[in-house]
Amino acid sequence: MTSHQHDAKWDHEYDVVVVGSGAGALTAALRAHDNGLSVLVIEKSDVYGGTTAVSGGGVWIPCNSQIAALGGSDSYEEAITYLRDVVGEEFDQPRIDAYLANGPEMIEYLARQAQTHFQAVPRYPDYYPDRKGGKPGYRTMEPAPFDAARLGESFAQLRPSSPATLIGGRIAMTQVEAHTILAKESGWLLLTARLALRYLGDFRWRRHSRRDRRLTLGNALIASLRAALAQRGIPLWLETSMQSLRQEGDRVVGVEVLRQGRPHALRARRGVVLACGGFESNQSMRELYLPKPTRAEWTAAPPINTGDGIRAGMAAGGSVALMEHTWGAPTVGVPGEASQRALFVERAFPRCVMVNRLGQRFVNEAAPYTDIIYAMYADHQRTQANAPAWLVFDAEYRKRYPCGVLLPGSVQPDAKIPDGWLDRVIYRAETLPALAQKIGVDAAGLAATVEQMNQLAADGIDPQFGKGGNLFDRYYGDSNCKPNPCLGPIERAPFYALRIDPGELGTKGGLRTDAFARVLRADGSVVAGCYAVGNTSAALMGKTYPGPGSTIGPAMTFAYIAANHLAQAEPAQPSDSIQSAAGHPA
Repeated sequence: MTSHQHDAKWDHEYDVVVVGSGAGALTAALRAHDNGLSVLVIEKSDVYGGTTAVSGGGVWIPCNSQIAALGGSDSYEEAITYLRDVVGEEFDQPRIDAYLANGPEMIEYLARQAQTHFQAVPRYPDYYPDRKGGKPGYRTMEPAPFDAARLGESFAQLRPSSPATLIGGRIAMTQVEAHTILAKESGWLLLTARLALRYLGDFRWRRHSRRDRRLTLGNALIASLRAALAQRGIPLWLETSMQSLRQEGDRVVGVEVLRQGRPHALRARRGVVLACGGFESNQSMRELYLPKPTRAEWTAAPPINTGDGIRAGMAAGGSVALMEHTWGAPTVGVPGEASQRALFVERAFPRCVMVNRLGQRFVNEAAPYTDIIYAMYADHQRTQANAPAWLVFDAEYRKRYPCGVLLPGSVQPDAKIPDGWLDRVIYRAETLPALAQKIGVDAAGLAATVEQMNQLAADGIDPQFGKGGNLFDRYYGDSNCKPNPCLGPIERAPFYALRIDPGELGTKGGLRTDAFARVLRADGSVVAGCYAVGNTSAALMGKTYPGPGSTIGPAMTFAYIAANHLAQAEPAQPSDSIQSAAGHPA
């Protein structure tokens, strides 16, 4: 850490400065403003929304107020039992209690005061629904669709959705709609046609943008929060990068920034909220902390999260935890796209298998995505034949299902695969041995694995890894495939493969915080005036991922908690003794 003296001149003064513009950051800003505080939001990119904007936008909120009306039930006892089981040794009772108590309250506040609405999803299971206290649905809530026209000119600065979450890279769909379409449930063709016709028929909006007016998922959440900021007149500065935190003694009192290349000193009378993501795009930090091999280009997050908040918090005296862990997800590279695409649903479909370079299966392909990454690294440590792995599937899979980078073959046949992609992005061969040779996988091992998978498909049971054995696995399986919606034979030529990298949605490691989101030193004392939420903080959920929305849910909840605590905090007093806590160069 480096520190040096400054005079106490400030270019701007606010009660609270929020660093970042994802859902956690904007929630903190809204609540702080509504608590009577003046707020500034800064974002280093030229667009706002952070990683949230490209995400599914869901929040995992046990005991939310919509559960009973939807026919479900939940309780604190069930939620705490489930979390204690799945989180394990990192279980932090005070923080978990704060989350369970404030999460539903945060949702109600946003609906009431910001017109940011969520809808509980009755059929989206917890990731481990068979664990004690697990639920078949209801705890995950998704943002309501939002009309982009309500943003006015600021829509142009909203970070676009990931193409992987849009039909044909253009047409928005909610999580519930996506499930109906991908699982091929009753009415899925009609729903797909209706969404396409709505998009194509919106002639007035097409004159403004090729992007869908009907925003869903993370784009809908960010747009709604941004509209609430605008309504309150809360400033959001783009192209404003944090350079360091300023301290007076042991207290954080402000931020030094570059705004469009010009330095500014921002005083934060009550405190600074660091909500600027993790370090997945910082190769040096990845090499320092994450399992090997590791590459920044494997991430599914926007290439903006370089650990700025974590390093600044460390320089101010904060300690870190969980730095070797990520919100892992298998990813696939797409030429011309800044980030890789995460495979959320494709692995659960029948007629596919994931193998290492020995041609051996090593995981339940339909498992929660973080578990896939842990399995890849465990297998690589054991065999030195993983990272990358390969998703292998047959022509029937290719015809029926999306495969990470392509629409189903019935919509986008091989003749319409973009130039240069064949045998670079998606590999194809008429026989399994020929495919194995193309992708550098042991042919005998692959043949044996496929033969085994075909027998499992006939039996409908996977005794080794349990694919399709629980409610979460089956959520994205093909409802028309019997007896197991996740298992089908791999038998029809040609055969295909996608390279699977051990990527992530974001890093889990970050600044240690308490139940008020205050940054903690190694000895457990508080770094006064410094708060951290989202992936800038060490994950509440430890190494695991309890359910859909377990990243954004805690980010927004602890942002809400931090803003409430800031409203009660004593403001920093003016002083001539100001220090700058600069981030470590990494």
